[in-house]
Amino acid sequence: MTAAIYVRVSTLDQHDALQFTEIRDYCARMGWTVVEYAEKISSARRRPALDRLMADARLKRFDVIVVWKLDRFARSLSQLITNIQLLDGFGVRFICLTQGIDTDKSNPASRLMLHILGAVAEFERGIIRERVRAGVAQAQRDGKHCGRPVKVFRRDDVIRLRKTGLSWAEIARKVGQPPTTVRRAFLAYQKPSQ
Repeated sequence: MTAAIYVRVSTLDQHDALQFTEIRDYCARMGWTVVEYAEKISSARRRPALDRLMADARLKRFDVIVVWKLDRFARSLSQLITNIQLLDGFGVRFICLTQGIDTDKSNPASRLMLHILGAVAEFERGIIRERVRAGVAQAQRDGKHCGRPVKVFRRDDVIRLRKTGLSWAEIARKVGQPPTTVRRAFLAYQKPSQ
């Protein structure tokens, strides 16, 4: 079997030697071939080694990922659950060495853990959705606009430009609106003939 070791440190003054030592020893005891992915400095948004790891997992370049602690692998519960579910779908086992987590498919307890993590993820998505809806409702009660930004333009400019003979597309470019919006604004300004 081939094991991917993933280690991460967040700052230059931190060292990954402890993580590497314990994981390498474990993989050696298991008799696994090792490939290593190390994140030297990471941010919430940029984690190129993790991105490479997940891309290689999708391509089945290894059979198992071994990490030292869950917080080294994921920055949030939702990211952890998403990544573990992706790995399960790719057929890649996940082991967190110090926290006793192993998603080995032959282990019924690991299958239960994956289902629990999935239920937690669904619950968390529901809570987030509920909070967003409540926030939007409150913002609307406070008179704030929610949704796509409203682009303001002068409709009298549309009428003036149309009278000069410009096309809908040319007017749209000048006022920064789609041609259909410009045309509707023009038609709405026209008074019905009496």
